[in-house]
Amino acid sequence: MSHQNTIASSASVSGAGVHTGKPARLTVRPAGEGVGVVFVRTDVTDRAAEIPALVTKVTTTELGTNMTNEAGVSVATVEHFLAACAGLGVDNVIAELDGPELPILDGSSRPFVELLEQAGVKAQAAPKRVLKILKPVEVRPAQGQGGVKFARLSPGKGFTISVVIDFTTKAIGRQEISFTMTPGAFARDVAWARTFGFAHQAEQLHAMGKGLGASMDNTVVIEGDKILNPGGLQAQDEFVRHKLLDVIGDLFLAGGTIEGLYEAEQPGHALNNQLLRAVFADAASFAWT
Repeated sequence: MSHQNTIASSASVSGAGVHTGKPARLTVRPAGEGVGVVFVRTDVTDRAAEIPALVTKVTTTELGTNMTNEAGVSVATVEHFLAACAGLGVDNVIAELDGPELPILDGSSRPFVELLEQAGVKAQAAPKRVLKILKPVEVRPAQGQGGVKFARLSPGKGFTISVVIDFTTKAIGRQEISFTMTPGAFARDVAWARTFGFAHQAEQLHAMGKGLGASMDNTVVIEGDKILNPGGLQAQDEFVRHKLLDVIGDLFLAGGTIEGLYEAEQPGHALNNQLLRAVFADAASFAWT
């Protein structure tokens, strides 16, 4: 039986948010058994500032996964940090943040993996909470909202994720990957994959108040069929690996490790959130073990 994990000590990292452009310092601290991942906005003192990392707290999913508590306190772009927690098997941690959005750092989960490794992963006595998928659950966007897209969770041993993406630009094209969560696999095969965006959308994003902290230091930038970053890609399939990273972070909002098979074509934060909510809406589709 695998047991819950926390971290052994505190550690911090600082940087700007990819959308707000605002600086923030993230400090991770040990947490007790069964606490889960809890974000705490240390810059908020006039109301409850704790935001548990649960699917029910997700309020917006445009260009990132963002959560809000009952007091209206929010935390933005949580998926890369949560993916690192999932990948390292860290179940319980307090994540203190002195700003509205997690730092984007290099646009991947690798800096968060390094942060948690610096703090040290520590075993606890309680068994892990495992969300066992008992029957297939599938979601698709509403008609006319995104073409051929779907996300599905089905019964399976362990946690396996299969993702397909398809873009018209030759810089990406059609890419697919299948990944099974095993010790060390996330850090080795997924964590380093960076987020990506399109140069022609920058002006529109800025007008929306988004992407204000984006740069080639934290985003793979595509223009037409070309990669603009001087260093190019870390792997030709870095794009689908980053989508896989996002899936892992989004699904960690279940509140425990998933046992099952995830399959998706053109997934995104909204679809991942919709899928988890659909699972929990059908009591016959899952069991906590």
